[in-house]
Amino acid sequence: MKKFCSTLCLLIAVVCAGFLGGCTGAKTYGSVKFVSTPPGAEVINLKDDTNMGMTPVLVTWEGNEEKPEYVTVEFRKTGYREKITSFYVNKRHDTREEAASAAQPISVELEKRKN
Repeated sequence: MKKFCSTLCLLIAVVCAGFLGGCTGAKTYGSVKFVSTPPGAEVINLKDDTNMGMTPVLVTWEGNEEKPEYVTVEFRKTGYREKITSFYVNKRHDTREEAASAAQPISVELEKRKN
């Protein structure tokens, strides 16, 4: 009887761990391809002020669910006016590679500063 209870407890623990692990969800990915005219603009994530790279640049977001993420970025280039744009990143892909191959395009045209 003691062995049965031990086996039953182990089985319940394994099932619960599997169930709780499933609740967190698998990682999902979404990518955006930033392009600017002219190229070479910095892309800044205004949520945390991080530099995401220089255009053209591919950026991938990672999450634990397919819920879209609202993102606001600023494009900066010397001699041009800054440009801010917002969009949703759809994190619906199972791999980074899949997300990159289906990246959302975000294109901006920067306006030259007047002297």
